[in-house]
Amino acid sequence: MTLADIASISGKGGLFRVVAPTKSGVILESLDDAKTKLVATTSHRLSLLHEISIYTTTKDGTVPLEEVLKKIHSEFGNDLGVDGNSAVAELKSFMKAVLPTYDEDRVYVSDIKKLVRWYETILKFAPELLIEKEEAKKNEEEPK
Repeated sequence: MTLADIASISGKGGLFRVVAPTKSGVILESLDDAKTKLVATTSHRLSLLHEISIYTTTKDGTVPLEEVLKKIHSEFGNDLGVDGNSAVAELKSFMKAVLPTYDEDRVYVSDIKKLVRWYETILKFAPELLIEKEEAKKNEEEPK
């Protein structure tokens, strides 16, 4: 599974795994214990996570979400120190620690909360997405 297989739907909480395309949209399965299935049509605002970037003040202007998630994993692992209900100052401080060049005018607190919730969901249900390719290859080669 990759971030291209994970989607977010505007107006619906949580993340969804893309199961299969249909004539009018895609079949999605919630990335949680419930495994709820739904069909997302053109009336849904669907975003695949590999298409999402975070605004920065650098020359490039954005950083892909995948890079940010992997950086969070390498620096914080399983304990972020914040959650989706943390205070605004804590969330901004967390974001500054992860991505010092993030654009404070264009990245809202609600975006940071969403990032934290998404990270927690991915860590629980698809942790392989957070491991660097080299590290994953090394883990596969080690004898068990």
